[in-house]
Amino acid sequence: MTLLDFPEHIACTVFLKGCNFRCPFCYNSSLLSDKENATDITEDDFFSFLKSRTNKLDGVAITGGEPLLQKEIKNFIIKIKNLGFKVKLDTNGSNPEILQELISLNLVDYVAMDLKNSLEKYHITTNHQVNIANILSSINILLENHVEYEFRTTVVKEFHSLSDFEKIGQLIKNAKRYFIQCYQYQDSVLDKSLHALTTNELEQCLEVAKKYVPNAKLRGIK
Repeated sequence: MTLLDFPEHIACTVFLKGCNFRCPFCYNSSLLSDKENATDITEDDFFSFLKSRTNKLDGVAITGGEPLLQKEIKNFIIKIKNLGFKVKLDTNGSNPEILQELISLNLVDYVAMDLKNSLEKYHITTNHQVNIANILSSINILLENHVEYEFRTTVVKEFHSLSDFEKIGQLIKNAKRYFIQCYQYQDSVLDKSLHALTTNELEQCLEVAKKYVPNAKLRGIK
């Protein structure tokens, strides 16, 4: 159960395996491969759990990995919706066609899209040759306001500068919600040499972002 992953809802979180990015600060690195292992649960077990929580939970937060890589994601969400739950989707924005389809079919109630960095630094931040056109398409889909959404950036000292937030702010000007998140070290991150910004440094990033997104906020500050 989570009170944080799906704003204003009591929800559970389901983690789907497989991702096309290899962000060095990813703390869900065990999910990067879609190969089966002993800790996996079956889809039947997941839906048995949901049926037992129909009067206790409002929604399901679907995260990963990158959920939109799953070929059966639409049918998976339909099954969740048919049980009466709302759905929040986390995505890296690399699959705009699927994102658009899910929104058009009213299958998602809230979308959280990770903005990894300014566009010219995406390949560095993700360790992947990202199709930037797809990222831009996903941003524009959310800015059309056909679904509740948020953008968010996890800030790492080695990858982000104030000028990046100038460029990110311009990309998502007047977005409903934008969260600047503090990187937090965990043993599962891919690169253990990375560092967080200080609270003062994060506040400077926020000040830059708020020039373009007045509702921008910090998240994950201890």
